[in-house]
Amino acid sequence: MRVLYIGVSDPASTTRHRADAMRRLGASVTHLDPLQAMGDRLHGWAGRLHYRSGYLLLARAMQSWLRAELKSLPAVDLVWVDSGELLSAGTVQLLKRLGAPIVLFNHDDPTGTRDRLRFLGLRRAIALYDLCIVMRAPNVEEYKQHGARDVLRSWMTFDELKHQLDHSDRPVPVHLQSDIAFIGGNHKQEGRDLFLLQLIDAGLNPAIWGDGWDRSAQWHRLKPHWRGPSISGQDYVDAMRGAKICLGFLSKGNRDQHTTRTMEIPAAGGLLCAKRTDEHTALYREGEEAVFWLDAYECIQHCRELLAHPERRERIRAAGRARLKRNQCGNEDLVRRVWQRLGLLPASQQQA
Repeated sequence: MRVLYIGVSDPASTTRHRADAMRRLGASVTHLDPLQAMGDRLHGWAGRLHYRSGYLLLARAMQSWLRAELKSLPAVDLVWVDSGELLSAGTVQLLKRLGAPIVLFNHDDPTGTRDRLRFLGLRRAIALYDLCIVMRAPNVEEYKQHGARDVLRSWMTFDELKHQLDHSDRPVPVHLQSDIAFIGGNHKQEGRDLFLLQLIDAGLNPAIWGDGWDRSAQWHRLKPHWRGPSISGQDYVDAMRGAKICLGFLSKGNRDQHTTRTMEIPAAGGLLCAKRTDEHTALYREGEEAVFWLDAYECIQHCRELLAHPERRERIRAAGRARLKRNQCGNEDLVRRVWQRLGLLPASQQQA
């Protein structure tokens, strides 16, 4: 299997993880990074302009870069575009010349209302992809309304190697241990800062890693609980497995009913404590494989009970990780599903 993979190449990126999963399954992957290629155009005021105009003003530069890259590209069996926000319809047309199926994977909400300007170029290109992979139920019909030929609904994924590391003989560093952890940014109008303040006012001690918290009006109260900016790689995994409880917040603007944390927390050996949704309760048995809440008050009650009963906490942690494996939500699981849907699954993988 020869794959052209278009996405972020930073080893810490979850985008890169899907390319690595393909390699683990035996594919020969050529990785092109459009963010790296566009460089300074995506920073500062210019980056903000492109973000708010669907990256359509970058179309000519993107096509010029891609033409040059494709000149030396060997024949491929599959083109996988991860995110795709920088690829206009004209850019995807260039990829079609390769004569291979083209897949679009985007775990955001491109057809929702929050980021409509950001994904303008992507939506105009949807009809050119042979398969689009989406994370949310409403996306399926919305992609079809934009001309999608085939749409595959998927759960968010974790990475079988990056998130399920062998921790048995290595303790978590002290600075990454906590009673309650939240790893993620503070987003305007999501209310995460106020939610965490309710936990603090109840006498709990959440540890926070992520960006944007200093922009909260409550920063002076949150600062003692802030452990630092966003973390990735081994630190990210260690912070999840080093917490007695891991909080999972949803994005209202992204129409989330589950997120990547829903998978990554149990994969790393953490205990998932997140908002109760239909998708969360479909993925894990409530109170046995994860704990769910409706509001901060219920979250506080769960946290107090779990912190007071370590044996129950460890049972839920272990059961959640076992359930995640049965759910088959890993990057390798997704890649196999896509290959099978396109009729590209090697015989060796069919037997896996």
